Amino acid sequence: MSQLQPIKGTHDLMFEDVRRHRYVEETAFEIARRYGYGEIATPIFEFTEVFKRTLGDTSDIVTKEMFTFETKGGDNITLRPENTAGVARAFISEGLAQQTPLKFFYRGPMFRYERPQKGRQRQFHQIGAELLGVPTPQADIEVIALGAHILKELKLTGAVTLELNSLGDIESRVAYRDVLVTFFTERTHKLSADSRERLARNPLRILDSKDPGDKAVVAEAPRFTDHLNTASRDFFKTVQDGLAALDIPFKVVPALVRGLDYYGHTAFEFTTDALGAQGTVLAGGRYDGLIKQMGGPPTPGIGWAAGVERLAMLLPEIAPEKRPIAVIPIGEEEIKVAQDITSKLRHAGFTVDIAFSGNMGKRMARANKIKAALAVILGSDELRDGVATVRNLDTGDQVKVPQADLARHLAGFK
Repeated sequence: MSQLQPIKGTHDLMFEDVRRHRYVEETAFEIARRYGYGEIATPIFEFTEVFKRTLGDTSDIVTKEMFTFETKGGDNITLRPENTAGVARAFISEGLAQQTPLKFFYRGPMFRYERPQKGRQRQFHQIGAELLGVPTPQADIEVIALGAHILKELKLTGAVTLELNSLGDIESRVAYRDVLVTFFTERTHKLSADSRERLARNPLRILDSKDPGDKAVVAEAPRFTDHLNTASRDFFKTVQDGLAALDIPFKVVPALVRGLDYYGHTAFEFTTDALGAQGTVLAGGRYDGLIKQMGGPPTPGIGWAAGVERLAMLLPEIAPEKRPIAVIPIGEEEIKVAQDITSKLRHAGFTVDIAFSGNMGKRMARANKIKAALAVILGSDELRDGVATVRNLDTGDQVKVPQADLARHLAGFK
């Protein structure tokens, strides 16, 4: 029988890895809570149409990367490749239009069938934030500030760069699209097959191509920022001024785009080169047309998502978890008392491990393996006298403490 292994592109999270993941998620949620964001948890699978409507039939995610299958009941469903679509669907199906503005924070696994690589798996985890119902640039400023604050709290500010661009309003995007189509049509012979197809269906996506030949053409393409109307320029200037006022550094990157029609105005990414090739760790933008496109009421929105795996890899050393206390019964007679003491200490707020079996040496080895700070030892003498021997496992010092006073004596080790 072959040895069972995790499926390619998935991995088990244990020990230090899961601790770092949890630290990213809990830190992010605590900061988001300060900004007034409540947590939302949408299902990890949706009807496939939810993602086709939001991500577009021509996007790589829809055409190449989605885990899609038919249920026994004949429904076509997809494991979520991202979570903005699920939040937007929930906004519509739960009838939340009258409750705007709404601020949502989410965390959880996402699924994409792509080539596994460092920091990118087929099952991966994201944190994200969505702000719905606010059309003004103040929402863009707050959402970006929230992302920057989380990265600062994670001590990653020095490892990332905020890149910013404007995609303008609908009028600006239509004008830019016409200019772009003319430009690329004259250079069709230099484009990849994928980009030639995109030229007919979604020319903005050519700007985001990873093909080296496409990149060379894109480098000479007209810039979005040169085709913004006055309203779009003013919107983008307000966003930039707001970030500057909050001392959030950024650089304008004209090539930064979102290829889908419902995106507009602000697009942004926090990027890093600390993981090798430059990569994005947190990215988002304004999507005022999304909810209407999905069949809901016209509702402005802006949000971002960040990869937990990548953030966890970037983290500096984080504070160690509180070391446990080991309760060690020396023999069978002491187990019942040890269990009672363990239960009382846990209910009093202590982290406690009890050695289940083995001689004194094995039980002490267990205490050292879990890096216990103290050992509470119970032998026949302790049982007779109603005390416990408390040993400091770093110094070896020990003292006898009445069992009834253990919680008070150990208060400094909660």
